[in-house]
Amino acid sequence: MAQFQKLGNIVFDTLMASSEVDQKFLGRFAKETNNSYAFLASKLYQILGLSVLLSKKLVRARRLRRLDTTRDTKSLQLYHHIIWLAREGLWILEEYVLPMVRNSTIYELKVLSYKLRASFYHIFVLFHNQPSINQTAIPSFSPLLNADVKGKGKARDSLRSSPPLNPLEGGPVRTAATLPPGLTPISIIKPSASFLLPAENYIPKASQYFEYAASLSETHLSGSHPIRLSVKTEYAAYLYDCLHDGEGSRKLAQAAIRDVYNAKEGMDDDMFEDAAELVGILGKMMKRGLGGAGSQGSGSGSTPRVGEGSTPGTTPRSTPRAGKIDVFNKGLPELPKER
Repeated sequence: MAQFQKLGNIVFDTLMASSEVDQKFLGRFAKETNNSYAFLASKLYQILGLSVLLSKKLVRARRLRRLDTTRDTKSLQLYHHIIWLAREGLWILEEYVLPMVRNSTIYELKVLSYKLRASFYHIFVLFHNQPSINQTAIPSFSPLLNADVKGKGKARDSLRSSPPLNPLEGGPVRTAATLPPGLTPISIIKPSASFLLPAENYIPKASQYFEYAASLSETHLSGSHPIRLSVKTEYAAYLYDCLHDGEGSRKLAQAAIRDVYNAKEGMDDDMFEDAAELVGILGKMMKRGLGGAGSQGSGSGSTPRVGEGSTPGTTPRSTPRAGKIDVFNKGLPELPKER
């Protein structure tokens, strides 16, 4: 499939940086709720385990650079495993966790839970979206495709319109203008993991869930909170890599860093280091696609790797930290002044 041929290092580093923060807080919340809400804690532990396994599979997928989903190879098995892990994690989350945290006043856990829902859909968009996020056009001349559309009641995105359907037979009307001379009908091959997850367009739901998680984080968490930064980091990567909205991604990253500069809440050493790492990535993403030394190119550049943008050895060891986080200013581009 086309999406596996072009992913490379585009998104995996951002997913890793964000998932490390998510996993740390998942383990913390599972431990804290183990005595009072044992059932919730057990589900959080299950999602944590699936998340750790999923992270390992994503690292392997990045190293392969190209997943061949048309043959029975190790990459095909890896592709199926990634889809299965994300599907199971989403099921546990939506079936058990979200109903329990929907009205919770533990806002960190609430934001994290809704962010994880968006993350699982992000995986579906990257690995299993139909049409592919890298596919520019999908011919819709296949009888098999039209029959599939009729049966499911879902239209396929395409830059070309399908031929009119015969109301009696349900297939395309065969006229001289249906196909150019010499062009035979083609069938669109469904992704091989369709038995695990329906092959459809997951972008609308993913976009909706990222927007909701970002709104929750802005309402309930401070600008420098690692969970809020995790939401913004992955959301910015999603905009750039899946929606190809470079301008929106850069603006989101810039706004997230500005919120960190303006935050006055204190934090301990662990939260500070997590936030510093994510801010370093956001600082690189502000210049992504613009060209120059700070960018990895337009459209095909890679998301900054984990650890880039943070200055080792500059983190003070006092705890808790109060006031603005001045160390974030080091090594990052200066934010443009608001007009």
